[in-house]
Amino acid sequence: MSEPLRLAVFDLDGTLVDSRANIIRAVEEVARILKVDCPHVSVIPRVIGLSLDVALARLFPDVDPDVHKELEDEYRRTFVKMRTLPGYDEPLFAGAAAVLTQLVSEGFLLGIATGKARRGVNHVLDRHGLHDHFVTIQTVDTCQGKPHPDMVLKAMAETGTDPVNTVMIGDTTFDIEMARAAKARALGVAWGNHPVAELAAAGAHRVVDRVDDLAHAIHALTRGADRHVAALRH
Repeated sequence: MSEPLRLAVFDLDGTLVDSRANIIRAVEEVARILKVDCPHVSVIPRVIGLSLDVALARLFPDVDPDVHKELEDEYRRTFVKMRTLPGYDEPLFAGAAAVLTQLVSEGFLLGIATGKARRGVNHVLDRHGLHDHFVTIQTVDTCQGKPHPDMVLKAMAETGTDPVNTVMIGDTTFDIEMARAAKARALGVAWGNHPVAELAAAGAHRVVDRVDDLAHAIHALTRGADRHVAALRH
């Protein structure tokens, strides 16, 4: 009997890509340009992973709703400009590319589920030469934003995988809640934008502390080592 298809779906910002500083810088620049109060630097990482409209609405709750579209447009312009500047960097976390290559070599299908627009995803994949690693890419351009399960459900539909052999890997409670709503495995990472305790409380089946632990945890969650625990949690 052949092995079932196994799918590992990755968030980008805070999970594979160390983008926090750039996102904070862009939000601060938007606030300066539009002359509105800037949220505290500690608040901005809390919304990373959400669709841009929802994230900005949470960051600027006192801004007139009529200005929300202007916030979105200015944020996009700012980020596009930032990417053209000398010294701009949007690095992968150390070891992330090697883990992706390992998983592909071991027969996993890889996907992306992100609050980034597809243009931003393409920039990251082009920059790091990762386009060939991913067979399904879900963004807010064509899906409902996190924590709605739409992205994971569409990734499974496109690849023909089932929830018990699908792992969603992310750094925020939005990722964990999305995975659980889709009945998939939920794997949290400790180096991102939400604390480990919050990932666990949101329902993560596991949380890993190091990039080097990702492959082992993904194997365990799709080969039954934690399945009895997962079944109890549903």
